[in-house]
Amino acid sequence: MTSERILLEVDDLRTRYPVRRPIADRLARRPRQWVRAVDGVSFSLRRGEMVALVGESGCGKTSTAQTILRMVEATGGTITVDGQDITTMSQRRLRPLRRGIQMVYQDPYESLDPRFRVRQTVEEPLLVHGIGTSKSEREELISSALERAGLAPASLYLNRYPHELSGGQRQRVAIAAALALDPVLLLADEPVSMLDVSVRAGVLSLLDGLRRDGRLGVLMITHDLSTAAHFADRIAVMYLGRIVEYGPARQVVTDPRHPYTKALLSVVPNRDPRVRNVAQILSGETPNPIAIPAGCRFRPRCPIAEASCADVDPVLGPPGSAGSGRGGSASGGSASGGWAGHEVACLLA
Repeated sequence: MTSERILLEVDDLRTRYPVRRPIADRLARRPRQWVRAVDGVSFSLRRGEMVALVGESGCGKTSTAQTILRMVEATGGTITVDGQDITTMSQRRLRPLRRGIQMVYQDPYESLDPRFRVRQTVEEPLLVHGIGTSKSEREELISSALERAGLAPASLYLNRYPHELSGGQRQRVAIAAALALDPVLLLADEPVSMLDVSVRAGVLSLLDGLRRDGRLGVLMITHDLSTAAHFADRIAVMYLGRIVEYGPARQVVTDPRHPYTKALLSVVPNRDPRVRNVAQILSGETPNPIAIPAGCRFRPRCPIAEASCADVDPVLGPPGSAGSGRGGSASGGSASGGWAGHEVACLLA
């Protein structure tokens, strides 16, 4: 059940990383260069909702999640969680709020400490945040989190080390460690990309079920549009640090309007062997995020680009609006189209 109350709101978020300057550049006083990893991203997430952030490697998906978590500081824009602006909040004030914002990382083989038993892994965040007045109380919370993550009975897993678990079980332990704090916002960064195909559905179904009680919101980062279409409520397609298409998952997948989204969907295998997709292989490489092209940033690889694309940097808006929408916003709550509207940043959509 999805609540109308906004849990997470990101507005014009920007994150830049400095490029290390060689000594010659310093002596010549050449200006420092910056990688524009996140370049004007806006979207919102409601309780009980799953939003998928989709795009190829290097488009800024993980940097967006890290900035929301304040693992990386934003260079512009705002991040609002449950009505509180945390963009520049001090670490002391932010610490209690971190309990409600948790992240599940891509690689369970790296995110779990090989020296910790499952009990210790799930207990550690409880100790950090001072939850549980006694060892027995923490034990109950640990068992509850493990069983909620699909590891039941918990007693079978408490004393195991990570090397004694399968890949899917490791990821469930990582999810249990996040759930132990009873978060309201879960950021899942490619949660199944390192897992066998046979166990991916189980982990994704778990995340889908967790948010359906209407309290937890999930931001899922993935490069797999087919996964996003099946589990997410809304999809935001990112390219070179910016959202280029956004809308209800089913609508984005069945009626893509941006050439980049069409290219991503063209290489997704069809379940019907009689249907043959014609793959749209994009030419060239993704432009350097230090020197983003003028006009439309997708223009150098776009198969339908026109001369006007070099002059106008399109913004999100309803298809057919010639890029005259709401800037980089994908908040889904404006008067122009409602929160379920389909938007695209393309002059030719």
